[in-house]
Amino acid sequence: MTFHARAVFPRGFHCASRNVGLKPEARDLTLFASDVDAVAAAVFTRNQFPGAPIILGRETLKGGVLRAIIANSKVSNVATGARGVENARRMAAAAAAELGTDAGRVLVSSTGVIGVQLPVEKIETGIRGMKADLQDDPLVGAEGIMTTDTHPKALSASVGNATITWVAKGSGMIEPNMATMLAYIFTDAAFDAATLDRLLRRAVHVSFNMLSVDTDTSTSDTCAIMANGLAGAVDEQAFLEVLTAGCVRMTEVLARDGEGAGHLLRISVREAASEHEARVVAKALVNSPLIKTMVHGADPNVGRILMAIGKCVDVTINTAATNAWVNGYQVVGHGARLEFDDAVVRAALGVEVVDLEVSLGAGTASARAYGCDLTKGYIDENAAYYSS
Repeated sequence: MTFHARAVFPRGFHCASRNVGLKPEARDLTLFASDVDAVAAAVFTRNQFPGAPIILGRETLKGGVLRAIIANSKVSNVATGARGVENARRMAAAAAAELGTDAGRVLVSSTGVIGVQLPVEKIETGIRGMKADLQDDPLVGAEGIMTTDTHPKALSASVGNATITWVAKGSGMIEPNMATMLAYIFTDAAFDAATLDRLLRRAVHVSFNMLSVDTDTSTSDTCAIMANGLAGAVDEQAFLEVLTAGCVRMTEVLARDGEGAGHLLRISVREAASEHEARVVAKALVNSPLIKTMVHGADPNVGRILMAIGKCVDVTINTAATNAWVNGYQVVGHGARLEFDDAVVRAALGVEVVDLEVSLGAGTASARAYGCDLTKGYIDENAAYYSS
């Protein structure tokens, strides 16, 4: 599958972003809009302290139809009580008024610092006139939802006569139990709401839900898809394949841009007794601070791989048949460290993309997880996040 050289919106989708005073200068508010009502589906965080936009979003998505998404950065509107929910409703109403639609067809997202009331008056004032700013570059919308991201993130691909475009943000507080951070998917393909929801969940299962930067599940994670149908029907299986490939690719982009990260880390687990057990082991490896620092330092201390596998005490592991590879170079065989040239393994760990592969010798199931190394940059970023 080939992604477009430059991200573009599908037919009938546009965006605008601007600074409304939440940040000193950078864009902090984004509006994504469809020319017509779009069938919609979404998955949200399972964190038990969901933000006000999540509480409202679950209600909004029951209708299965959206015209727009309005999202702000800098303030997440989390842990803000009834006032926070009311502010989220006001945000939806302001966007709906600007577009001439119903507030129940506007999904609200907020990302940023937790526990600060949303300056909703700045958002209401800032939304006015955004309709006139709507244009066709998804990266413009991506800029307005960035927090600690180092660059805006957008991808596009074709499936039949239709286009799928992914726009996302996220660098830290990433260990999804649904989707990831803020991820929006737009397509002009035609689907009913039930089918779209099913396809989204299948794609998320092997992509965003297998991403982890730091083991922390955000209070604001949202992954939503809008399908306005302007390109007509497409083959469902072909659409699922492209949708999944794009979600996986965006997962890798997000992992590589993890706070302070220098490496994209991909963990492949095979020969597991079940898919669930393969996912558990893959997540254990990608979340291990010792694996992350091993990669960061290009340190051939591969005993850490066996440690991370072995701590999965509820997983079936054939220790005598467990093998592991670093970028294709075998370092563990039959449950024991192999003799190898340290310099070769250091070189294998030193490249930008590090693939760790593990076989458990217990079955035929497999899974892949995505993450990054752990650096001092992550500590510096998060030690001052609230105050910055």
